[in-house]
Amino acid sequence: MKATKITKETIIDLGVKPDLLPPFKVGDTVAVSQRIKEGDKERLQVFEGDIIKIRRNGISSTFTVRKIGANSVGVERIFPNFSPLIESVKILRSGKVCRAKLYYIRKRVGKAARVQEKVLTKEQKAARSAAQ
Repeated sequence: MKATKITKETIIDLGVKPDLLPPFKVGDTVAVSQRIKEGDKERLQVFEGDIIKIRRNGISSTFTVRKIGANSVGVERIFPNFSPLIESVKILRSGKVCRAKLYYIRKRVGKAARVQEKVLTKEQKAARSAAQ
């Protein structure tokens, strides 16, 4: 069965957790906590970076997070929205972008690869924290 044909009701019946992620956008800096199994132990690993792409396609919706790793090497990770391994997504900063996909960031190095921060007023911050 294709993933796009599954409705919200059948998602719950299959045991997939509902999409409880906060409302984030492309350009936001997020910290994604993911459960990692190593043998019989389980731990949380945090992947922090900018969202460069969001793919909305029903149950197979994903978002791509890019960070700069060791030795200035870019690392990208694709996270499914409905993954039971994602523990939480925390929004650290909002980005000021005018595009739906930030593929141009891949070619940039150093400070040029940063996304400009969107400055929020106190009322907007309070509304955002109340929504989360």
